[in-house]
Amino acid sequence: MIIQSMTKTDTRDVKATVQQIKKLEKAGCEIVRVAVPDLQAAEAIKEIKKKIKIPLVADIHFDYQLALAAIRSGADKIRINPGNMPADEVKEVCEAVKKAKIPVRIGVNTGSLKKVKNLADDLVDSALENVKLVEKFGVKDIVVSAKATDVETTVKVYRELAKKTNYPLHLGVTEAGTFLSGTVKSSMAIGTLLQEGIGDTIRVSLSADPVEEVRVAQEILQDLGLRQFRPEIITCPGCGRAEVDIWKLAKRVENTVKDIKKPLKIAVMGCVVNGIGEGKMADFAVVGGKKCGLIMKKGEIVLKNIAEKNLMDELVKVLKSENLEIS
Repeated sequence: MIIQSMTKTDTRDVKATVQQIKKLEKAGCEIVRVAVPDLQAAEAIKEIKKKIKIPLVADIHFDYQLALAAIRSGADKIRINPGNMPADEVKEVCEAVKKAKIPVRIGVNTGSLKKVKNLADDLVDSALENVKLVEKFGVKDIVVSAKATDVETTVKVYRELAKKTNYPLHLGVTEAGTFLSGTVKSSMAIGTLLQEGIGDTIRVSLSADPVEEVRVAQEILQDLGLRQFRPEIITCPGCGRAEVDIWKLAKRVENTVKDIKKPLKIAVMGCVVNGIGEGKMADFAVVGGKKCGLIMKKGEIVLKNIAEKNLMDELVKVLKSENLEIS
């Protein structure tokens, strides 16, 4: 399962776009899409490609000439909606795609439908009609996306597409919203589909820094057990029994272990009610007490009666003793 994001810079600004892509690369983005609103943006792809490592998708709407220019500039994939172009122009794009030996992503969303009677059915029909058109011109390397703005429609659409086509599916909720609402909406839709074995690439679309899109996508995949990016942190929400600052401690632990690639479970608990039990289930654990705490490793207590202010330092020592990479 591959994670994708999209730049939010002006593609014509090569420096800013490259800087953002490099941040996305560092965060774990594996495919990046850029908007191509005009010829200058299409031509900028050539310079952008020289400075990045991950594949680049050129996002084209309406103007087939921009697709041709993006292909000449070295785009690794072209995203088009064939329904927005005359058939003869789609044919030219298909010829260029075949010559360049790159895939085409057929993208359909609510804003690209000419008429709407039943949104889910209309999205599916539009996507499949476009697939047939591209196939007609000899293109077989196809990815399909048909995104809606709500969970129910998105899930319905992709379930139907999974039944009716064998092409790879790119999952996402279009225009999902700001960080909180967009994260919840995307997690529900994408998570449901992935649990059913549907989907090949994903993008979490947020009105936020695109790096956050990557982090949320990673969390979805990790929580479903599909991929491992960082240690799993088990932490209690805190309550009146907690006598240590569990929120602060949990955040410090999360930041400290974020670069560890080895699959681990680390529990950060506020008191002994559930702390010892969760600690026994984790690889490492910090369990709070009365302004102090204890540390567990592999289900056994290794340090206890540690002052609250020293809990983090002592956990780091235990982790380093296991040769783990600490930030």
